[in-house]
Amino acid sequence: MSILLTDNVNPAARRDILDLEQKISSFRSGDIADEAFRKFRLTRGVYGQRQPGVQMIRIKLPHGRITSDQLVRIADLSDKYATGNLHATTRQDIQLHFVKLADSPQLWAELEDAGITLKEACGNTVRNVTGSARAGIDPLEPFDITPYAYHVFDYFLRNPICQDMGRKFKISLSSSEKDSAYGYMHDVGLVARIQDGKRGFKVMLGGGLGAQPFSAQTAFEFLEEDRIIPFIEGVIRVFDRYGERQKRHKARMKYLLNDVGLEELLRRVEEETPALKNKLFAVDNTPFVVSEQHSNRPEVSGYKLETENQKLNAWFKTNVFEQKQAGWYAVQLRVLLGDMHSDTARALAQIVKQYAADDIRVTVNQGYLLRFIRPEDLPAVFEALDALGLAEPGFDTTADITTCPGTDTCNLAISSSYGITRALERMMHDEFPDLVFNDDIKIKISGCMNGCGQHSVANIGYHGSSLKNGAYVLPALQVLLGGGFNGKGEGLIADKVIKIPAKRGPESLRSLLRDFEANAFDGEYYSDYYARQGKNYFYQLLKPIADLKTLVDSDYIDWDHTEQYVTEVGIGECASVLIDLVATTLTEASEKLGWSQEALSESSWADALYHAYNVFITGARAALMSRDIPTNTQHGIVSDFDKTFAAGLSHGNGAGFHEAEGDFKSLVFSINKQEPSEEFARRFVAQADTFLQAVHVYRQTQIEQEGAPELQELSQAQDS
Repeated sequence: MSILLTDNVNPAARRDILDLEQKISSFRSGDIADEAFRKFRLTRGVYGQRQPGVQMIRIKLPHGRITSDQLVRIADLSDKYATGNLHATTRQDIQLHFVKLADSPQLWAELEDAGITLKEACGNTVRNVTGSARAGIDPLEPFDITPYAYHVFDYFLRNPICQDMGRKFKISLSSSEKDSAYGYMHDVGLVARIQDGKRGFKVMLGGGLGAQPFSAQTAFEFLEEDRIIPFIEGVIRVFDRYGERQKRHKARMKYLLNDVGLEELLRRVEEETPALKNKLFAVDNTPFVVSEQHSNRPEVSGYKLETENQKLNAWFKTNVFEQKQAGWYAVQLRVLLGDMHSDTARALAQIVKQYAADDIRVTVNQGYLLRFIRPEDLPAVFEALDALGLAEPGFDTTADITTCPGTDTCNLAISSSYGITRALERMMHDEFPDLVFNDDIKIKISGCMNGCGQHSVANIGYHGSSLKNGAYVLPALQVLLGGGFNGKGEGLIADKVIKIPAKRGPESLRSLLRDFEANAFDGEYYSDYYARQGKNYFYQLLKPIADLKTLVDSDYIDWDHTEQYVTEVGIGECASVLIDLVATTLTEASEKLGWSQEALSESSWADALYHAYNVFITGARAALMSRDIPTNTQHGIVSDFDKTFAAGLSHGNGAGFHEAEGDFKSLVFSINKQEPSEEFARRFVAQADTFLQAVHVYRQTQIEQEGAPELQELSQAQDS
């Protein structure tokens, strides 16, 4: 199928889309192994689902910012290629599910026509940059972080330093000390501050969720605004160089920081300074200033809305706030499960065009925020939203649960997230109606320990699991308590307290809420209450609910299901292919050499250097693999190659790539010893080219002497 590309699609995106189409064709013909193709498609936002033959498409929306026309485009494309559903995520993306692999390039092309990308939405690269949804209108903010979030996103998009990392890398920017973008759980978390009249950020490093969540460490209480992007570049370079690459569960930044310590990590970042493309980076906020039509204040400020409509009154109290621009109001939309039908999205876009600024924000709790609404229009906005089911009170309150899709679509999920979320919200609506006014206790749910629902930073969190009872297995929930923010505004990681049968989730939450009502001090935050009582107190409280001696038949059936539960990994991308791993790795190195030469032709010296650096790394990895020498970090690859392939030290392997041990290491790591000048870039790229040619010759000689390589079996996906 020929891809239709409009003039609105920029050259870089055009090439990416055509490349995706070509790789899909090669994959289907068996020319690319699954692992190589999976790695490729993930960095193009194409993610395998639990169901065979279909993909989840993750649409990358930097800091959740989207226009009404873009929302309509996504809705139209969901109808055309997916299921008509738009799923908002905790990373302020929108996901479409059940997309055919063959349709993904054209879907991407039609998104790019509207200024939306899939590039690096998944995979081992810099993921979507998240930011406070209230940025620009937040009464508590020292300045608007919107332009900073956008420029961080733009700077690292397609940046050579983050195209082949060991694992993903996440960045957030919070507009105030409330840290509403959860910087403390990110690889880099930034909080806006002003010091001595200058703009800057508190900088946190090494946070992360997953099976072993870590709170970030504070690197700087204040770093000037123009040093932020260069500093992040230095951090990513260090992570790329020294981060774990073999043991996936240890390959995040948090483990590198934990291993070397903050002082040593910052020293290594400082070592990268000469190589940085920009030593300072000033952010231009001109395109993000409040438009003229919203700069004139309405006559009414401190607006009060009191009617006989109790739902309207509750909505105004919980979902509406006055912006820092006095007299203007923002409206927050509570969206069950983060799911919105395409028809609803199109209708919402019309409401925005009629009543609000064309600047919608997807929120980190899977809702939406509308900005610059006049107070006299609020009742009409409520009526219009209510007709769409988008005016439920209690935005970001206890009653508004954050959740991932779980076993509905995800390969990794263990038990249902959607089903238990619906059950918990129903129970709270019926038994604890006042929780729509409680914005202290946050509840978050994930389908597994990996934490897409961010359960580890919830005051009350659950993640999907399973329990064995004799010969039988039942769906379960791990209960986590004490995360989120305490009364001092500190971000905390929750404790795992107890595992319970999934069907008893509502009973567990009921017990926790009643206990808090009965025993908490006046005004006490939930996480402070948890800390005061201690983990064992809550374990004993919930222990009767976990008792497997009292199981009934329904406990063996998961939420939203009728059949008996079985533990299973979703139907994956199966079948197999035999490949020469060394040849595949050398092909990767050749591609990177092409990128470095292209960057040279565009006078992008820093980019050319980093691509060439990756040629050295990938070529050295291929040579080591040919001798069955295990490879891990980039630094380790360089050291092992340097030692193994030095002339006179090759131990009969028939190759001496450099005269003495230390020569190769000195050459490769010269990348961070010099400024990225034209002369250095041209020399370094030429050396990488010569090196790669030598590795190719070495490999061919090895095959001639030892025979054809043993092929390795890798799984390969089949798409219908």
